[in-house]
Amino acid sequence: MTSTIRPAGGFYRAIWRWHFYAGVIVLPVMLWLAATGALYLYKPEIETWLYRDWNAVQPTGQAQPIAELIASVERATGGTVTQVSRPASPAESWRMTFKAGEAKRTAFVDPYRGTVLGTANAGGMMATVRDLHSLAITGPIGNALIEIVAGWAVVLVVTGLILWWPRGGSPAIGARGKPGGRVFWRDLHASIGVAAAAVILFLAVTGMPWSGVAGEWLDGWVNAHGWGRPERPAPGALAQRHEGHEGHHEGAESLPWSMQRARAPTSGAGRVTPDLVAERALWSGLAAPWTMTLPARPGAPWLVSAAIVRAEDAHAVYIDAATGSVLQDARYGDFGGGAQAIEWGIATHQGQQYGEPNRLAMLTGCIAVWLLAGTGLAAWWKRRRGGRLRAPPPALDRRRSLAVAAAMAALGMLFPLTGLTMLAALAGEGALALARRH
Repeated sequence: MTSTIRPAGGFYRAIWRWHFYAGVIVLPVMLWLAATGALYLYKPEIETWLYRDWNAVQPTGQAQPIAELIASVERATGGTVTQVSRPASPAESWRMTFKAGEAKRTAFVDPYRGTVLGTANAGGMMATVRDLHSLAITGPIGNALIEIVAGWAVVLVVTGLILWWPRGGSPAIGARGKPGGRVFWRDLHASIGVAAAAVILFLAVTGMPWSGVAGEWLDGWVNAHGWGRPERPAPGALAQRHEGHEGHHEGAESLPWSMQRARAPTSGAGRVTPDLVAERALWSGLAAPWTMTLPARPGAPWLVSAAIVRAEDAHAVYIDAATGSVLQDARYGDFGGGAQAIEWGIATHQGQQYGEPNRLAMLTGCIAVWLLAGTGLAAWWKRRRGGRLRAPPPALDRRRSLAVAAAMAALGMLFPLTGLTMLAALAGEGALALARRH
């Protein structure tokens, strides 16, 4: 977002320079996030088309017992089933995640005939899109990058709105001049930016729970103040740790975000059947669609978690593997206000909370990012002088420049990794200024 005017004040120039460098730093990643995020908004439709030969089944009476279906899948694939996902519709195939050696795959299963209709990578194609969107495929580096980009996106929106703010009778919305001129592209960039600012800012802020440093801090903070996930069950069901990391138990990815870092309750070892587990979950009010996670080791419970569309759908039930008793029944209403707000933000971020209008609003934000990139680049290109592309000129008023830098640093404190890159940007700016003097 660039201003529809061009005042010469030091404050304006300092903001303009920060806005420019923020765009240079994060825009390529924001384009990637917008493209993959737009695809993920249409996950149900894409999966229905992509797996059309495996999704539909012809219901014939009752589905086979879950234990028999698991056995059939293991015989057909040679793997070990770790999760079972049951859809709401009786005319849809079930999905089972299984391990074959070190690899995980998903089997599409006809629940009435017990046949495997096909297999795909674990979670299917849209799980790959999700991992590409979150940069999970790059590990901790990608996780850190998400946080940095989200923080800089906030800087882009805030500085863009300051630059856009109408002055001297300039229009708030609209493009002056002709497409061949710089003013047209500058005004168009500003108009798109102000129209989409709220959605882009919302996407950046609600994407933070998935980040590393800020996400873990947020989870710890809301729980420390009693605003997070429900308390662990007591008595007799002490929390367990898996490989020394809280929340890294099997099935964590199927849980509401607010419970993914929680420690699972301890279970006795036993031979409770998956069909009994499904009945217990149903008695607890958890109906299909759900995902059932089998115990991965002695002392681990069964887990049945609801497929979440709206935040209020969050519901997870832990079942004792020895007795079939309910160890924990956690619902959205049991969460603290902070966790509920986060779950609402996530569901809205994914375009699910308010149906199709919600999805279209998020899609608009994704498209706007691409339009802003194109119009911003065009305005920059039109601004070149002597055939050279340059950054905005530095502010001549050092005090105003430092004041803006301090404000940006304060904003960076909310997002620690972004703050570090801001300090790096300030150091680079200082080094360039020093080099010019010599």
